[in-house]
Amino acid sequence: MNNHKQNRRSALLLLLLVCLGTPLLRAAERDTTLTRRLIPMLGVDFRPAYTFPTDGFFKGNNQAGKPIRTNLSGHLKLGFQFAPGTRLGDLYPHTTQGIGVAYNTFFNHKELGSPVAVYVFQTSRIASLTRYLSLDYEWNFGASFGWKKFDEDNNPMNRVVGSKANAYINLGFFLNWAIDPQTSLKAGIGLTHFSNGNTHYPNAGVNTIGANIGFTRYFGHGDERKDTHVSSAAYPAFKPYISYDVVLYGATRKKGVFPDNNSPVLVPGSFGIIGLNFTPMYNFTRYFRAGLSLDAQYDESANIGRHIANENSVLDSENIRFHRPPFSEQFAVGLSVRAEVVMPIFSINLGIGRNILCQGPDTDAFYQILALKTHLTDRLFLHVGYQLSRFKDPNNLMLGLGYRFGSRK
Repeated sequence: MNNHKQNRRSALLLLLLVCLGTPLLRAAERDTTLTRRLIPMLGVDFRPAYTFPTDGFFKGNNQAGKPIRTNLSGHLKLGFQFAPGTRLGDLYPHTTQGIGVAYNTFFNHKELGSPVAVYVFQTSRIASLTRYLSLDYEWNFGASFGWKKFDEDNNPMNRVVGSKANAYINLGFFLNWAIDPQTSLKAGIGLTHFSNGNTHYPNAGVNTIGANIGFTRYFGHGDERKDTHVSSAAYPAFKPYISYDVVLYGATRKKGVFPDNNSPVLVPGSFGIIGLNFTPMYNFTRYFRAGLSLDAQYDESANIGRHIANENSVLDSENIRFHRPPFSEQFAVGLSVRAEVVMPIFSINLGIGRNILCQGPDTDAFYQILALKTHLTDRLFLHVGYQLSRFKDPNNLMLGLGYRFGSRK
């Protein structure tokens, strides 16, 4: 049964990757200006990193009896730029997106595994420092497979990783040196997070910080990658406007409770979550919008710790029982401030909010949101988000679809 659930979870992650990657293949068809050419790109990265000792397992409390401090990963990336003469190529001349694969080692294969990550990525320029040197950023978002998860019998000391498949998120900043119009070297730093989104326990997460050294080669004609792009001034002047995003999402999560005078208990099974966001956004430029969001969420696990049915017994995962909490303790409505970076195909949305209509300690709190929007059409987008509570506690995934009213090109 556990293997069946794990295979189903892995299949869902692969389906998510397909959904994220499909717009990359269709992107050229959506640009109907002078040409539909793409400039292919091949990249190779090497990323040595330090693993944060967020749990005793990383400090040496493991079967090997050695601290786990180092993570090494090698990355192969295939991507593209929109060529000069296309609308997106002229408006985003330094933006590259694509798909990557990475092999990771923590030098403890027996207890952690050697996970392989598959992800979508996007990189672009922040500032030009000289003619050949720029400050760039890159984000990666995907899934990692091949972890050795916690097992009471075979892997009892790994109380960090609870599933064989985990989400993979990376954000990096680096200096990019253009050797010639088609070739560049980069060096910088990056942060990486592995987590299963609270869909399985344990979910302490694995976090690293380290260097990023890479080589990139473009395969378009040399003159296509010189700074000969048509200026964005050649397009109609951008006029700020208001758009409205509606997102419907769902997820499942695990839940632990902390009964009085008892050890913490992991509640068996998973709990359903459904939510709705309504977000008016003021579009300041083509590249940035911000606004306020009305966020409603029903969490089947919220505040169940206040409604334990057992009396006068030692509680564990086998015998714990609950009365169903009232709807008012499991449904919450909040307001959040949202900011969104708008790029071709993808948008990154950040939010900080507070529940204002709520009851019970689980929902009476601040929450934080990080979401990736993948545009399937000019209005319809795939929403993949993650919500924290109180700036530190993992809450739930936010997997759904969104629709934008009032969208303009």
